[in-house]
Amino acid sequence: MPWIKPVRVSTQNVAGNHAPCASHVTRDGYTSIQVNVDAYGCNIPGDAANEPSIVIDPTDLKKMAIGWRQFDSVLSDFRQAGWAYSHDAGHTWVFHGSLTPCVFGSDPVLTSNAEGEMYYVSINDSETRLFRSLDRGVTWPAVTQVTDYFADKPWITVDKTLGVGHGNVYVVTPLSSFQRSTDSGDSFFSYDAQWGNGNTLDVGVDGCVWVAAHGNGDTEVDVTVSCNAQDPSAEPAFSLSGTIRLSMFPVGCNVNGIGLFAQPWIVTDHSTTNLRGNIYVCTAGPSNPDNSLPGPASVVFIRSSNHGKTWDGPILVNDEPPSGNACQWFPMISVASNGRIDAVWNDTRTYGTSRLTELRYSSSSDGGETWSPSVGVSPLFGASIGYPSNNPKLGDYYHMLSDNLGVNVAYAATFNDEQDIYFLRIGPWDCNGNQIDDTEDIGSATSFDCNGNGVPDECEYRADFDGDGLTTYNDFATFLGNFTGPIVRETASAPRERDGSGTNCSVLSDIDHDGDVDLKDFYGLQQVFVTP
Repeated sequence: MPWIKPVRVSTQNVAGNHAPCASHVTRDGYTSIQVNVDAYGCNIPGDAANEPSIVIDPTDLKKMAIGWRQFDSVLSDFRQAGWAYSHDAGHTWVFHGSLTPCVFGSDPVLTSNAEGEMYYVSINDSETRLFRSLDRGVTWPAVTQVTDYFADKPWITVDKTLGVGHGNVYVVTPLSSFQRSTDSGDSFFSYDAQWGNGNTLDVGVDGCVWVAAHGNGDTEVDVTVSCNAQDPSAEPAFSLSGTIRLSMFPVGCNVNGIGLFAQPWIVTDHSTTNLRGNIYVCTAGPSNPDNSLPGPASVVFIRSSNHGKTWDGPILVNDEPPSGNACQWFPMISVASNGRIDAVWNDTRTYGTSRLTELRYSSSSDGGETWSPSVGVSPLFGASIGYPSNNPKLGDYYHMLSDNLGVNVAYAATFNDEQDIYFLRIGPWDCNGNQIDDTEDIGSATSFDCNGNGVPDECEYRADFDGDGLTTYNDFATFLGNFTGPIVRETASAPRERDGSGTNCSVLSDIDHDGDVDLKDFYGLQQVFVTP
């Protein structure tokens, strides 16, 4: 099947303002924004990027970061710990390169603690490293050794509950290792624990640590739990909670080269609904026990509503017709604080078992019993395009996080005929975290948008007075005029000029949103400034 080029958004950003370059793709109103871009928002030709992981500051939802495997040249399999950050809810991204330039870095996973400190775990040939950021993804100065050996593939989570384990950092590594830090990542202690590969983990509402991993030659998912890992004085002990027989490598779905077809995801419900405390697992499998699932691979969901004593399912998530012949791969789930479960996966239903794939989305509001009809949220792309030399795969996973209005997805795709990282917002944008669509905020004058770029002014961090998505000399001149000067706060009776002219847009100079324009704002401007 020939490669099909997606319809690309023109050289405009989401708000319709002309920019020097914009690497966005769209399908049916869903816009994916490229993350690994240069200072002008343009694609960087000749590189490759995959295995993205996303983190969002729980105290300020507009601040987020994405990490990935960065190949500076597609002609080499040498990869580094790439990262970018956004402080306007994903509308624009800043990519500064690798956390440790010219040093091998792979298999990134990102998370945060309840207070917004961000964590980035990465491996190299001889160790697993933890990077920490106190400025919401801009810099990552603190580095801790988690293991002193190569550990393919680690996963990380942090206890955000108010229990005895609050702030504990947990890392699982393959086969037999559980790492715990009780001092916010300053140091780690290793404990023996038996599980397979492809692990993910999460912390339940009661502080118990749940792990899902491949088992029995990758023909099943084993779920284990430890409820004393949260106790700093106890040695963590894990017990088997359940075994689900689902193959992670279905026959007939050669869609990802040497990479994984799926990994088992485990998430816990922390909502205030009657679903609170539920444990959810999602992965891919060729069939359920009565062989009724369609196609060679489907997205399946398993749940426990009684703390792992029993498990319901598998429940079919995707809605491919029973006669279908598609591969659903890289499935993942996340849970919003209102109890809604979101699922996103790669799907080849348009062209059967070929490698032409698209991203599809479904959700459940009843604990996974039923799922909404799936919708395509990305254009088609060729999964086998742009393989890095000697590393023929699109990575091993994507990652996403939900909030009450929607879900934020980090995924790899080949819309530029090479592997790149994209951010996708499914659902209304809510950069200020007030659980109201940003468009409604602007339309009702609850929020203002003086530069007309569709982003509420309280979410801006670029001093972008003309709304072109860049901070250039023209913006800098306006910034200097406001330096150490008063911030003009607009009111409904005295709105700012929409073209960004005059002093009424001076609020955009307050990059750190602390009420004045000082050296901290100048530092923030330096991080995003673009020279001609």
